Amino acid sequence: MASSSMSASGSWSTKENKAFERALAVFDKDTPDRWSNVAHAVGGGKTADEVKRHYEHLLRDVRHIESGQVPFPKYKNIGGLDEEKRLRNLKL
Repeated sequence: MASSSMSASGSWSTKENKAFERALAVFDKDTPDRWSNVAHAVGGGKTADEVKRHYEHLLRDVRHIESGQVPFPKYKNIGGLDEEKRLRNLKL
């Protein structure tokens, strides 16, 4: 996810977010010193506390989206069926 969340050391770049996502896949919840390992993998001077807060913010965003509180974006009409309806049909 290419979030532009703010942290104590500034915003997260696309490159940092990609490194964050990869690190989360490598260092799961059972990894000792998980947040230190993730911070090291992200680089850019991010601390363990910053990456943990970034993760918690990500979880809040996901819960918000999954609860239906984020509306579908308005897509262009494709072949007579707008993208929003097509996406809804995929979920059925």
